[in-house]
Amino acid sequence: MAETLWYDALGVPHRRAQGTPRIVSLVPSLTETLFAFSLGEAVVGRTGFCIHPSEVRDLPKVGGTKDVRLERLFALEPTHVIVNVDENRREQVEAIAAAGIEVIVTHPCRLEDNVALFRLLGGVFDREEAADYAVQAFESVLELVRTVAASLPQERVLYPIWREPWMTVARSTWISAMLEAVGWQTWPVIEEPRYPVIDGTAVRQAGIARVLLPSEPYRFGKAHAEEVRRLLGTEVPVTLVDGEMISWYGTRAISGLCYLAALRQDLAADR
Repeated sequence: MAETLWYDALGVPHRRAQGTPRIVSLVPSLTETLFAFSLGEAVVGRTGFCIHPSEVRDLPKVGGTKDVRLERLFALEPTHVIVNVDENRREQVEAIAAAGIEVIVTHPCRLEDNVALFRLLGGVFDREEAADYAVQAFESVLELVRTVAASLPQERVLYPIWREPWMTVARSTWISAMLEAVGWQTWPVIEEPRYPVIDGTAVRQAGIARVLLPSEPYRFGKAHAEEVRRLLGTEVPVTLVDGEMISWYGTRAISGLCYLAALRQDLAADR
């Protein structure tokens, strides 16, 4: 019988882990997902941004997502390290792989990629039943959310992720896909670069109906609402939103879709 393999975002095949794995997760949303898959005891390290669930805060930190302290990571003797194309630096990922550690690369951009991600983690770490449950929950919620979106007019939105300089998301990103599921079309209508600097002249002519200011990666607050209106040169509704619910994939995306659907309906009712 042929051996079952699971492929990561780079097309690298992975076998089922033998024995008890020792996992270091460098991706906050996937640290949370590992715990949801009852793999908490296998996780031996995390980044400082991996803060969910609360139990994870007792685990050793190996730095941030962009500045991993490799000596700390190697000292934990992991069998597997989970990384993400957007969140982690390529040179550090290559150094981890060069040390003989199995690196699982993730890069969900479309909502359907989340299903493959569940299958990958469930297969490699012998949690296929948990993966099946997550897939079913995710697909069920996604179907309901798209029904909500179909009942409302689409809106063009601006979703800043940074200021000085002001930056946003392209249509090729996970964030844009999450927003599109509830009928919010992100501007600009481009695929690359994935995180473009906002052109002040172009955004004023874009017909933005609403601005969504997230809590991460830049922690926007009420004080920034007027600043973004000046950027647009017009009065436009500005809403503070939970960045984790929109930018985190894995199991968080299930509750994230519910959050977005409720928000979309609430804001539509207020207009």
